Parts: sequence; structure tokens; C-alpha cells
Amino acid sequence: MLDQPALLPRLARAALIPLLLAVAGCGDVLDPAGDIALQQRNLIYASVGLMLLIIVPVMILVVVFAWRYRAGNKDATYDPHFDHSTSLELVIWSAPLLIIIALGALTWSSTHLLDPFRPLNRISAVKAKTNERPLLVQVVSLDWKWLFIYPELGIATVNELALPVDREVRFDMTSSNMMNTFYAPTLAGMVYTMPGMRSTLHAVLNKAGDYEGMSANYSGAGFSYMRFKLRGLDNAGFANWVGQVKARGMSLDTANYLKLEKPSEKVPAMHFASVQPELFQRVYERCVTPGTPCMSEIMARDAAAGGGGRDANEAGEGMPAGRGSIPREKPDGALFKDKQEIEPAPHLSKPPTSDVPGATDPASPRNRDMSFLLLPPAPGSAGAARG
Repeated sequence: MLDQPALLPRLARAALIPLLLAVAGCGDVLDPAGDIALQQRNLIYASVGLMLLIIVPVMILVVVFAWRYRAGNKDATYDPHFDHSTSLELVIWSAPLLIIIALGALTWSSTHLLDPFRPLNRISAVKAKTNERPLLVQVVSLDWKWLFIYPELGIATVNELALPVDREVRFDMTSSNMMNTFYAPTLAGMVYTMPGMRSTLHAVLNKAGDYEGMSANYSGAGFSYMRFKLRGLDNAGFANWVGQVKARGMSLDTANYLKLEKPSEKVPAMHFASVQPELFQRVYERCVTPGTPCMSEIMARDAAAGGGGRDANEAGEGMPAGRGSIPREKPDGALFKDKQEIEPAPHLSKPPTSDVPGATDPASPRNRDMSFLLLPPAPGSAGAARG
């Protein structure tokens, strides 16, 4: 039988296993390779530190008070009539209030500074932003894979995203038919992709290396394998990678995209040496399939039919038949009207017909469409059951 002193260290090590597993899952978050991810990590550190200013003293004071005012300590002051202390009230309420104010100011400023739609104001903590044009990458989330289009380079990839180090990147994102979340923990935070909508993310990668990105929103059976390889390359390495893609890739046209759009799992990295122009725009406007009208065309037709200007709508000018009579204000409910103002609704029940079989033809199959309610006899009546 194990002695108790030898068992305690083992129990302590076993208790640390869940904590170590939790910390291991945050490796990319706490060790970022991009400046946006670095600022987000620092925000996490600052927020946790501010909250610990309350948590740690409270935990220490719980132990101190329990020890000092234990039943066996006869030297502790005992005052059964104590009910209020202005000094304690000031400490109890002012400290959390100051921390909440600090957290609110930190959250407000970081929300604007780290807005994914906002262009970067620096490349890194030690490198200022240059006049170099950001690299544009168009992202499409498919079932269950990621499509990356480089429109300025004329190439595209699936489940492989290569970025030059220390160059700002602008991501334009959309989805084919399912809401998803683009997440590269070492690059930046999570940004949703939705069908018929376009999201934007500005980010930069400051360290060369191979990293991983994923989908952070459950989107079906193949969600677990919806991951992509993120590669950070220097300028020469990125140019070499682009040349390799153009040399060995196929063409991403409408037919190949429609094949790619079909659900598939565990898709290996794919390369496309050329991309059909405006493909991302058609994916965004949901009109890749031939013969499907784009959203912009539908809105243009609606505007031409009279659905464009507010003044025209209110005046009823240019509206299709029936649209000009649509009420612009919500009518009052019956509870807010006088009795004489309430108009009874017309009776719209179907009039009875003479061909209903009823009791004249009990065997008719049409009787199955009629409801039949058999009420139980009331207690004490002739048909009631007797015990």
C-alpha cells in the first residue's frame, strides 16, 4: 500500500494535467507570428491582469479571515453588534468600479484599433507602415475546404495560404452556402464568412514558418477537417512559390469551381495557375451557376421598377401595381380603438354543399375527411359507467 506522503506529489501532478492541456491548446494564440495577433494577445494579458487585481486579493483575504477568526483564536476581536464600516464600503465598491472603468476604456480603444475592416497603422512593433500596396487575397469558404484567390497574381489555391512576411494583407471573404469562420490564430482573430455578404480583414505576418488555420464555426460533417496550411515566406520565397503555382496548376473556371463547390472532406492542397476574372464577385453575388441572376442585377431591376428612392416610394411614383398602397405607418391595434371603431372581419368560411354524404351515406370514403367528436357521458347520466 502506498504511503500518504508519496501519494500526494502524484495527485498534484495529476491535477495539473487539465491545466497543461488547456494551455497547450493556446500555443498559437499566446505565441503569435503576426502583429494583429500580438496586439490581441497583449489585450488578453492586460484584461487578465486587471481582473486578477480583484481575484487574487479576495482569495488571499478569504484564507486570512478564516484563519484569523477561527473558533480557536481567542485573541481575535469579536463584535456581535458590527453592521457597517464606511472605509470598508469605499474599498469594496471603489476598487471594482475602477477596474471596470479601466477594462471598458481598454475594450473601447482596442475594438477600434483592432477593427478587421481598418487598414493597419504599422507592420510590427518596431517597423512602421510603408507605402507598399497591401496584397489582396479573396477567401471563399466551401464545404469543407478553403479557396484562396490572388486576383492581382492570377492564381488560386485550396487549403494552402502563402503570405509574404512583413507585408500588409487585405482579405475579402465570403462563403458559398454556409456561414463559417476564418481563423488563423497566429495571424489574427476570427472573422465570419457568410453567403451573399463580404467581410474584410487586414493583417500581417511577421515571422516566416508554417502555421495552421481552421474553421471556427461548425458547418457540417466535414467541419473537423476544414483546415488550411498557412505559410510565411520572405519575398524571394513567395515569388518562387507563385512561379511554382503558375507552372503546375490548372485553370479555375466556372466548371471547375462548381465541381469544387460540391461537399468534400480531407481535401489536399490544390493549385490553380489561372483564375476566371470576377469569379469572387460572382461567388459573392451568388450567380456562378450559368443563368442565375446576380444580386446587383436584381437590385438594379428593383430600383428601375420603383423600389429605389425613398421619396418616390412615399409618393407611389414608379411603383408596380399594388405597391403604392402599402401602408407606411403601423396601424393601431384593436385594444387602442373604441368599440364603434372596430370593424368586424368578414366571415370567410366555405359555404356548405349539398354533396356532403353525412348520415345519408355512412360508407362513403369522404366521411374520413370530416371531424367527429364523441363526448363522454356525464357522471350520473344513463350512459355513464357504473362501478
